[in-house]
Amino acid sequence: MHTRAPRGLRAGSAGSAAAKAACRSLAPRPSRSGARVVARASAGDGMQVFSPSKVNLFLRIVRRREDGYHDLASLFHVIDLGDDMELEVLPPGAGEDLLQCSDPTIPCDGRNLVIKALNLFRAKTGEAARFRVRLDKRVPHGAGLGGGSGNAATTLWAANELAGRPASDAQLLEWSGEIGSDISVFFSSGAAYCTGRGEIVEDVPPPLPLDTPLLLVKPPIGLSTPQIFKALDLGRRSAAEPRALLGGLAAAGRLSDALCVNDLEQPAFDTLPELLALKRRLAAAGDAAGRRFDAVFMTGSGSTIVCAGSDAAPAFLSEDPDCAGVFVSPARLLTRRAGEWYAAPAGGPRAGAAAAAAGAAKTAAAA
Repeated sequence: MHTRAPRGLRAGSAGSAAAKAACRSLAPRPSRSGARVVARASAGDGMQVFSPSKVNLFLRIVRRREDGYHDLASLFHVIDLGDDMELEVLPPGAGEDLLQCSDPTIPCDGRNLVIKALNLFRAKTGEAARFRVRLDKRVPHGAGLGGGSGNAATTLWAANELAGRPASDAQLLEWSGEIGSDISVFFSSGAAYCTGRGEIVEDVPPPLPLDTPLLLVKPPIGLSTPQIFKALDLGRRSAAEPRALLGGLAAAGRLSDALCVNDLEQPAFDTLPELLALKRRLAAAGDAAGRRFDAVFMTGSGSTIVCAGSDAAPAFLSEDPDCAGVFVSPARLLTRRAGEWYAAPAGGPRAGAAAAAAGAAKTAAAA
């Protein structure tokens, strides 16, 4: 494979030994009737890319629309917890894309946003190439971190690079809204005020220092976004005005519980009371030194709780047997420059500490 290094990007370690079982996509080849065939991608060309995730620093639900969706207003920020991806152009005549994933629980067929992104890219550009994609997952699913959306955005960007950039970033952003609401945010510079279903993206200056420490804590149980929206009680929403929250964060330069509002906490906590208990325990315990976090809040539709101001995990996460299997990871805010993709953090992508936390808890239980 001829590896093409994207500008400003360190190559990740995609295609790890964990990705043993290949899952062949059964997604049908989209019609390109009337489309101009670009055919710039060459067989054997490849690219290793970092696929980041995101947090919602605040999330307001504005209204329920007639089509059943909800309009929101949210400040998204890309973070450096992410996955490794490797794309390779398959030989001419390949009839389908091939997705290989290190997580055997993730479907590798047409249900996966990576395959949807490749089909969308071909339909919009007329590019004929098929791709092999190796995905080394670190971002947990059902977490509210947009890991799958980040994979889709990264796939669109990398496929466009390998095809000679037939589309602009603005076009990729616009197209991405057709397959998912959170994908578009990754085509921002990293900080974005999003409205509509999340697909209307307004680039904003980062409201916080990029080295603001975050601690991500996710219980083993994930939450389904449709399930959480179904349980949403519009009468129990915050009254905070979204633009006021945006201005408040920019003025304060730090996160606080008063500003990190998430209207989806109510249905998430109603659905999973243990999540509310975890949030309260994190707020009460503080970090490893007992220092109070600046803010403790849920991101997206859950089930990840974000602790701001320190990334030193409190001792109970590794000592309490009830926390076995809890995913724990430090994170930092991430941005990108025009024409470049997001770079993995120094020292490699953050892998979280789920296994370490689980192992420590089991050891404590056995002691």
